[in-house]
Amino acid sequence: MKKIFAAVLLSLLSLTASAERADSLKQAVVEYDTLDVDEVSGTRILTGNVILTRGTLVLKADRALLKETPEGYMSVTLTANAGKLTNFRQKRDGGPDLWIEGQAERIEYDERSELVRLYSNALVKELEGSRMTNQITGPFISYDNRREVAAVRNDASGQSKVGGGRGTLILSPKRTATGSPAGSAQ
Repeated sequence: MKKIFAAVLLSLLSLTASAERADSLKQAVVEYDTLDVDEVSGTRILTGNVILTRGTLVLKADRALLKETPEGYMSVTLTANAGKLTNFRQKRDGGPDLWIEGQAERIEYDERSELVRLYSNALVKELEGSRMTNQITGPFISYDNRREVAAVRNDASGQSKVGGGRGTLILSPKRTATGSPAGSAQ
C-alpha cells in the first residue's frame, strides 16, 4: 500500500511540472473588445473575448483585471460569464511538446509570487502533444510554480470543508504493456 501511495503522490507532483521559464521575460500582448485604464492605481479592466499572450502562455476569458506594481510585476484575475469558463495553456519545460492546460470559472495569477489559483469547476491537465498524461479536477486548485507545489481543495474558497465537493486525479501509465515509456515509438 505504501508503494501505491508513493507512486500516486509522485505522479501528482509531476502534474506540477514547471512552466516555460522564458515566458516571464517576454512582453504581454492583450486583445479585447473594451478597455478601461486607471494609471494612478495601475489597473486595467478588459472585457469581451480577452486573450492575453506572453511567450507560450495564452489566457482566455470574458473579463480580465490586470494590475501592475511599480516594480513591473503583473497580476491578473480572469473571469467568465455565467455558464462559461476561463482557460489557459502554456508550454512546460523539459521537452519539445509538453503542455499544461487549465480552466475554471475564475483564474488568478500573480507574477511576483508565481502563484496560480483556479476557482470553481477547476481542471488542470498535462499533455504530451495532444495526449493527456495527468489531470486534476476540483472546486479549487492552487499551483506554486516556484516551489512546484499544488493544492486541491473541496471548496471554491480554497478551504476543505466537511461535505464539500470532490476532486478527481487521473494518472496515465508511464509505460506500455511492453515496458517501453508511454508515447515512445515501438
